[in-house]
Amino acid sequence: MEITEVRVKLINNKDDRLKAFCSVTMDNEFVVRDIKIIEGTNGFFVAMPSRKMSDHCEKCGGKNHLRARYCNNCGAKLSDDRAQKDFKGRMKLHADIAHPINVQCRQKLQDKVSIAFKEELERSKQPGYKPVDMDEPDDDVPEIIS
Repeated sequence: MEITEVRVKLINNKDDRLKAFCSVTMDNEFVVRDIKIIEGTNGFFVAMPSRKMSDHCEKCGGKNHLRARYCNNCGAKLSDDRAQKDFKGRMKLHADIAHPINVQCRQKLQDKVSIAFKEELERSKQPGYKPVDMDEPDDDVPEIIS
C-alpha cells in the first residue's frame, strides 16, 4: 500500500487539542476521511475516524450512546456501567471505523500525516493562505443512480 495523497484541514481553535482533520488516499484508489490530528502530552498523534458506541434501553429497546444517563426514547434511568473498559480501565466510548492492522502500517500513516500537517502549518503562515477544501468532489468517480 502506498499513501498517495494527504489533505490537511487545520482547525482554528487554540484551546482545543484537535488541531486538524485529514483525508488520506491510498494507491490513488481508496480514501479514508475524518482522520484527526490531536495534540497529546507527548506531541501530535493521529486518531482514526470513529463512531460513538451505543446500546439499547432494557425497558423499551431504544438506542442510546453509552454516556447517556436516561433513555432518549422512554426516559428510563440507564445503568452507569454499560460501557466496556479498555486495558487502562477507562470506558470504551468510541470504536474505530477504519484502522491500521499492524504497527508498520500505523507508523507509515503517522509519518505521512505528520509531514503533511507540518507542511500545511507552514503554508498557513504565508500571506494569502487558502485552506484545503476537504469536500472537493472527485470528478473521476461515476455518479451512482438508484
